[in-house]
Amino acid sequence: MIFGKIDYINLLPLHIYLKKYPLPSGLKKTMEYKKGVPSQLNRALFYRRIDAAIISSVESARVKYRNLNLGICANQKVWSVIIQKDVKNAKDPSSATSNVLARVLKQNGKVIIGDEALRLYLEDSSKFIDLCSLWYEKTGLPFVFARFSCIKQKNFYSKIFKKFTQTKIKIPYYILEKYSQTRNISPKNIKAYLQVIYYKIEYKERKALKIFFKQIKNKGVR
Repeated sequence: MIFGKIDYINLLPLHIYLKKYPLPSGLKKTMEYKKGVPSQLNRALFYRRIDAAIISSVESARVKYRNLNLGICANQKVWSVIIQKDVKNAKDPSSATSNVLARVLKQNGKVIIGDEALRLYLEDSSKFIDLCSLWYEKTGLPFVFARFSCIKQKNFYSKIFKKFTQTKIKIPYYILEKYSQTRNISPKNIKAYLQVIYYKIEYKERKALKIFFKQIKNKGVR
C-alpha cells in the first residue's frame, strides 16, 4: 500500500499522529517518498500510483473513490486559501478545489493556497480575500477543502484514523521550529493557524460539500 502525503502545515497534526501510530514500516517509508501538492496527489491517486491520500474535494467526488469522514476543514476563516486582489486572474497550479471555489464565488484575482498563502495573508491580510470567509458569508457553513480518499481497503484506513479526530495532537517544539524556518512563519502563528483548521467531517461539512458540488454542476464550473 502506498499513501500519499501533502507536506503543508495544515496536515502537520496528522503526520505526527501517523508517525506514532503502529503502521507497517514499509507504509511509513512510502509516505515520505510520495509527497506532493494536492494537484499532484489527485493525479497520482487517479492513475493508481498511490492507494490513498487526502486529495482535493472536487476530485474526491469521483465514483471510483471511497471517502472517509476526514479532511481539511475550516469554518468562517482559513487564512491559507486566498485570492490576491487587484491583479490578473490566475489559478494556483497546486490546487483544484480552491480554483473551482474562486469561480463558484465569482472572485477575480490570483488564487494562492498552502503555506505560501498563509505567510502572505499573515503579513498583510488587506491585500487578499479569504475564500473560506466568503463561502461562510454566502452559506453560513464551513468548507471542506480536501478529503481522505482511497481506491480500496477503506476499513483498513478507517481503523488507522479512527482516533485521530478525538486525539489532541501535541506538536514538538523542534518540529514547529523546523516548519517556522522553512516556511518563514513564526511558531506562534503556526499554532494559531492550526486552531483554525479541523479534520472531522460531520453533518454541516457534508451539507457544505453537497451545496458546493451542486453549484459546480449548475454553473458548469470545473
